[in-house]
Amino acid sequence: MCDTMVIVGTSGVLFAKNSDRDPNEGQVLDWQPRRTYPAGTRLKCTWIEIPQTAATHAVLLSRPFWMWGAEIGANEHGVTIGNEAVFTKARYAKTGLTGMDLLRLALERSSSAQAAVDVIVALLTEFGQGGGCGLEHPNFTYHNSFLIADPQQAFVLETAGGQHAVEEVRGTRSISNGLTIPGFAERYSDRLRTRISACRLRQKRTQSLAERAESPGDLMGVLRDHGVGNASPKYAWTNGGLGVPCVHAGGRIAASQTTASWVADLNTSGVQHWVTATAAPCTSLFKPVSILEPLALGPVPTERADRESLWWQHEHLHRAVMRDPERLKLLYLGERNALEASWLLAPPHPLVAFDEARSLTRRWTERVVAADGSDVRPRFVQRYWQKRNEWAGLA
Repeated sequence: MCDTMVIVGTSGVLFAKNSDRDPNEGQVLDWQPRRTYPAGTRLKCTWIEIPQTAATHAVLLSRPFWMWGAEIGANEHGVTIGNEAVFTKARYAKTGLTGMDLLRLALERSSSAQAAVDVIVALLTEFGQGGGCGLEHPNFTYHNSFLIADPQQAFVLETAGGQHAVEEVRGTRSISNGLTIPGFAERYSDRLRTRISACRLRQKRTQSLAERAESPGDLMGVLRDHGVGNASPKYAWTNGGLGVPCVHAGGRIAASQTTASWVADLNTSGVQHWVTATAAPCTSLFKPVSILEPLALGPVPTERADRESLWWQHEHLHRAVMRDPERLKLLYLGERNALEASWLLAPPHPLVAFDEARSLTRRWTERVVAADGSDVRPRFVQRYWQKRNEWAGLA
């Protein structure tokens, strides 16, 4: 499950997205340079091959480690896209391009938001969408919606099988895991699965909060939101913390965890992207990145815990904090907030930011792990995370 929002203003566009997936599904920042290809080249996507285009743009992707496609990404022209799983009454294909494939292909082949819409529609028409999209449940599949932005405009593109609808954004717009475009939503929405995803609750919350946001820092706050009056997540037996933007897993019927977050400030005078590259934005630090400056961030994470990959280094902190978040966040949150505020005013070079973040994560983890105290979460949440920790090889 996911949430994406955009604000189209007179001076530019603001974009934000939480990527919600399985808790052990490490996500990696993947820089790909612009390239040219000889005629006849074939491209292997997640499940199928398609013809490669003659030239691709430089892109930065936030990608589940096992996929070719990406959950969030941007290219050198400022085109920035987030995708959402949506549940529809249209037929689900056993194979095809995944929504994540479509997102990456649009970024590699488009120099504007409008062109990205056209690329996705053309690929959807020619190759269709389909194939497994889950780590814990490999056959889990869905259709997709997209929020596509550049420094001048933004579009919502929703799909149901091979069908689609497009809406240009005026002002503020959020999307979640349900169809929203009038007429298209009524015709194709699967009401039961849409309800289980709790997307209506999340979209109402993100829309309300984004309408009051004026800056990248404000949107970071939206992505960290746990609901009205809640500093920490609240859990339902059915779907865990799925009812708010900062999603925490733990439900017995449906469960999802925010595994990466992204905020973009897109305007004609310059573009600045901010990423966590780690799970749970409420425990993470947003760091500046550049599309054209690749960083060596260590090994690609997998579903098994390690001490070297950026994603799993933070996961040791995240999972320790969530035992008792209201108490344990206090051990470092003030320091994180002050640093992030200073970076928003004067972004450091990305390499400096990531090096400092890595050092601070180690220090904060030691501080939190050393704090005594019991796990205050409901027992069903504790059991959920005990099982995922065992699968990941975590103590």
